[in-house]
Amino acid sequence: MRGVFRMALGIGMLTALAGCGRDTAQCEQNPEVARVAAPVHMESLIQPFFQIKNPADAQQFLNAHPRFADQFLQRRQFPSDNLLDQRLTQLATNAGLQKLARETEAAFKDTAALRQQLHQAFQHVRYEFPDFRVPPVNLFVSGLSQDVFVNDSLLVLGLDFFVGPKASYRPNVPEYILRRYTPAHVLPTVMQAVSTKYNQRLAGSPTMLSEMVQFGKALYFTEKMLPCTSDSLLIGFTSRELEGLQYNEAKVWGHFIEKNLLYSTTPFVIQKYVGERPNTPEIDRTAPGRVGAWLGWQIVRKYMAEHPAVTLKQLMAEKDAQRILTQSKYRPKKR
Repeated sequence: MRGVFRMALGIGMLTALAGCGRDTAQCEQNPEVARVAAPVHMESLIQPFFQIKNPADAQQFLNAHPRFADQFLQRRQFPSDNLLDQRLTQLATNAGLQKLARETEAAFKDTAALRQQLHQAFQHVRYEFPDFRVPPVNLFVSGLSQDVFVNDSLLVLGLDFFVGPKASYRPNVPEYILRRYTPAHVLPTVMQAVSTKYNQRLAGSPTMLSEMVQFGKALYFTEKMLPCTSDSLLIGFTSRELEGLQYNEAKVWGHFIEKNLLYSTTPFVIQKYVGERPNTPEIDRTAPGRVGAWLGWQIVRKYMAEHPAVTLKQLMAEKDAQRILTQSKYRPKKR
């Protein structure tokens, strides 16, 4: 199969259009979704944090934002507030971090737009899961320590991760991961994190198939919450990588079948296909990493297309990956 991805990519835009798999009409907001109440209470802690000049200021910051202090900063993990106060003071007075904070605020100057994007995404979540409670949102510069933190009572966006290639300091990750840290990737990252609240996992040792479907369900959840977001942004592939996968979908699926990979329980083998890697040379040196996650996404899409009565809530609660595969009737056509 060496070279099949390169040949396919030469075909160009027709390939991309043929394999996109999503109707642009989905970008029109459902009137029922638009009526869902999902107010977003958002507060930027960037300027208050960088007003810290000494440990006493740090203590005032902690007391003013107790939920952030307890949950994000994990205040109780420190032997005393004095140690945390000193650490926060060191960070807030660091010239490099101050510069990154200015760049972050410039990149996310329009916080009203960010609030509106979150509002629309949370409307979709609450439409599908009415019991979902929209957490208050804190914007922060984490010193590149954490990109997104979310639970039932707090969402923290470490926006310094998402400034983009012009930032003075960037996350210490490989380039194929780094390209997923831009402003456009904030919402997909948040929604995939939210998906973990509902994405039920089968107990016991995972198989290749169960991991593929697990990732597939997360990506399907994210696309439903962000119907106007491109597939390449949702999964973090380049358009070129995505076009190659779409064109060669039958060949990629054939590799998993021919190599008897679907029921492998070997962690190293599973990681090779669903974990972070720059590419998947076992299929083709131009195939991106996480190809198993992408394939799981296509299986889940096919399953939902075959079963229009199945709700997203039911899909996320389904733990039987084999059932999803069998009932999807997934058989990509050869080109």
